[in-house]
Amino acid sequence: MAAATVIVAVVAVIFVTIWFLQSSRNRKLVNKVPGPTALPLIGNAHQLSPSGADFYSQLLQFAETYKEAGMFRIWLGVTPVIALYKAELSEVILNSTKHIDKAFMYRFLHPWLGTGLLTSTGRKWHERRKMLTPTFHFKILTDFVLVFNEQAQILKEKLRSKVGSKPFNIFPDITLCALDIICETAMGRNINAQSNSDSEYVSAVYKMSTILLKRMRSPWYWPSVLFNTFGSGSEHDRCLSILHRFTQKVISEKRQEFCCRKETEAVGTKEQEEVVGSKKRLAFMDMLLHMSNDGITLSDDDIREEVDTFMFEGHDTTAAAMNWAVFLISSNTRIQQKVHEELDSVFGDSEEPATMENLKDLKYLECCIKEALRLYPSVPSFARTLTQDAEIGGLVIPKDAAVVLLTSALHRDPRYFPDPEVFNPDRFLPENVKNRHPYTYVPFSAGMRNCIGQKFAMLEEKVILSTVFRNFTVRPHQKREDLKPVGDLILRPGEGIFVTLSSRT
Repeated sequence: MAAATVIVAVVAVIFVTIWFLQSSRNRKLVNKVPGPTALPLIGNAHQLSPSGADFYSQLLQFAETYKEAGMFRIWLGVTPVIALYKAELSEVILNSTKHIDKAFMYRFLHPWLGTGLLTSTGRKWHERRKMLTPTFHFKILTDFVLVFNEQAQILKEKLRSKVGSKPFNIFPDITLCALDIICETAMGRNINAQSNSDSEYVSAVYKMSTILLKRMRSPWYWPSVLFNTFGSGSEHDRCLSILHRFTQKVISEKRQEFCCRKETEAVGTKEQEEVVGSKKRLAFMDMLLHMSNDGITLSDDDIREEVDTFMFEGHDTTAAAMNWAVFLISSNTRIQQKVHEELDSVFGDSEEPATMENLKDLKYLECCIKEALRLYPSVPSFARTLTQDAEIGGLVIPKDAAVVLLTSALHRDPRYFPDPEVFNPDRFLPENVKNRHPYTYVPFSAGMRNCIGQKFAMLEEKVILSTVFRNFTVRPHQKREDLKPVGDLILRPGEGIFVTLSSRT
């Protein structure tokens, strides 16, 4: 017995020694990256602002302070986080086939999004990505454009009632339009959010985003017992119940519809093509119900995590992008005039909804959208965990470190974007893009884990924005410094977007 105790003690000492030496090595490597002074155990967590707007400003200030290096490090407790914002450094991560695992902080999304396409890793991610890619087939996107137009017309009528009124916040109007679109395209359900502005779902999404980001940057809330006891655990669970109840109800209804069909779709490529070519407009959830993996139908939980992911990433992100674009276009009379001229040349006096061919011709509007996403990317940062040591900027960053791509700072590199704070859509004309570093502009990420829905997003934004500017001249009632961007999971204006409208017809 005594001998066994000695052996266990010796083994424990060996493991502790190895851990300490490895930890010591990693700390030395990480601390070669410039960054603010950290305290033992809590690192820099005490320095990070709890306010989303202040935290976003803080990150940009760090980026400015350490701009020569193009990277900085902070410690969240004993966990190192390396922020990158130079194209050459970001390429090491984005162009890698190995560093594709999401960083540790994404685990806090698991109760909400499960391990769907956004948060999964390894084999599951590869299988889901391969399986879901056909759901964004060109024919399906063409059907989705019909939904975009239907909801855009409702938005147009809502905005028409506000022509000549006092300044109003257009952000909720565009957001509810995006929510109706995503509900119909993802779940095949029209919840009439534009008619019912008091949306419990929208409120839950916003509240959940704020709670999760605060938890991510507060190591003392990482343990569930502390988060539930002293943090926002109860509010988190309340929002989670609203979000899951909404999705699960629709899944249950869709399952019943699916089972009652006389002819069910079989598994395989031929059947999937039939689904794509079907006359009946199908939602993302319908297509998931048709899919199987190795003969096993996707479970309700499998479908829920993908639909919840699509709902979150496809609603909040596009809503924010469209609002920023409305503000930036309307803030420059010359640019708004060019948008009007392009729209008039494509649509003339017609009030017909936009077609795929029309959308292809809206090249200047697309430049405006891209430039808005440069200044205010919907996802201001995203993070990976290193699966092995990586050399970045001449320094060795150790395995298991979290690497954050700070999109907002990356997009302001003056080497590629002179006068980076100026809104200039001409930056995205073909002649100005062709020689630009491919990793200096990544609003939809890049590489293997780029956004699967980026074509969907661009089409939706073109339809909604073209509808707004075909019908209205927009005048902003804020300066950029008034907007106070809030860097939660999604970058949104803290003070809304206040405008007045005049009719063009």
